[in-house]
Amino acid sequence: MASKIRRALLPAGTLIAFVLLWQAVCSAFEVGPYVLPAPWTIASYMADNAARLWDQLSFTLLLALKGIGLGVAIGIAAALLFHLIPGVRAALSPIIIITQNIPTIALGPLLIVWFGFGLAPKLILLALVCFFPVAWSMLAGLGQAAPHLREYMAMIGASRWEVLRRLELPASLPSFFTGLKLTATYGVTAAIVAEWLGSSEGIGHYIVLKSKGYDTTGVFAAIVCIVALALAFYGAAVLLERLVIRWRPGTSNAAAGKRRDAA
Repeated sequence: MASKIRRALLPAGTLIAFVLLWQAVCSAFEVGPYVLPAPWTIASYMADNAARLWDQLSFTLLLALKGIGLGVAIGIAAALLFHLIPGVRAALSPIIIITQNIPTIALGPLLIVWFGFGLAPKLILLALVCFFPVAWSMLAGLGQAAPHLREYMAMIGASRWEVLRRLELPASLPSFFTGLKLTATYGVTAAIVAEWLGSSEGIGHYIVLKSKGYDTTGVFAAIVCIVALALAFYGAAVLLERLVIRWRPGTSNAAAGKRRDAA
């Protein structure tokens, strides 16, 4: 427990020191808020505009949840399909890799032309960004099941479905959650880009309005909201991983050691 607290204190202390240094530089050199607002100025702005910031952030939150959920579902389906039918993976992998190399800032306007200014192009953009980390991470995890366990299940006559359900899917969970944590942060960024390209609401739209009005403090306040949302999504993915995966390498040995000590 003490080691976990120490590990948490180091990044927290670094962040606090950075904010204090930022505040000191802005105060010492009298930097104007239109160039670089001080942390206290940003905090005051956020307090004064909390209701509006929350309205915009909640729109982005719902959009990101929908897009990440769709992307994760497609990623899981793609991973299972590629794992069970390797020929499909060989045929579609080049196309999928090409789609991941198209800049979202270029793909977004095309989606708007094809699907209009509604929710559909935003969700498609989010799904394209979010499914890839999940699909490829989970696909790698599905192939990491222990060979001796595969041999054992073959010996007892397990079907392909039983091998997948009882062996390969549990083995893929750590890799799946690695991809999910990446997707959790990518999804927020993709939602912001989608709002930049065409939206009348959302924190991305708010940034566009404030930047056009040269309101630097407002832009920084929106950035703080985006960072907080991305961290919340990442923390939710980490918490879900801990709830789902109760085992860790060496866990049983540690538990056995504790039982011996207690005896």
